[in-house]
Amino acid sequence: MKLPGNMKSMMKQAEKMKQQMEQLQEKAGEEIIEVSSGGGMVKVSAKAKGEILSITIEDEIIESKDKEMMQDLIQAAINESLEKGKTTIKETMNKAAAAMGIPPGLL
Repeated sequence: MKLPGNMKSMMKQAEKMKQQMEQLQEKAGEEIIEVSSGGGMVKVSAKAKGEILSITIEDEIIESKDKEMMQDLIQAAINESLEKGKTTIKETMNKAAAAMGIPPGLL
């Protein structure tokens, strides 16, 4: 089936926009997120897409031998990094969509 010229042009433009959005999402996912919990006792560095790069635990918390507190601080830092990553990607995509004339919340 042959598409009219105008429709063919729109399809090409839509495909180009899709590729641009995928590239932006991938790039946003590579952004580094750094968070801490317990006043800096535990630090997590992660990519926005959710890949944990490092976890740093201060000696003071290790020496306290408070296993439950250490687990809670690690969990809090990881969860915060994951949430910030999602937010970073979503904000990047919304800005890109707005720049392309796509209504907010459509992505």
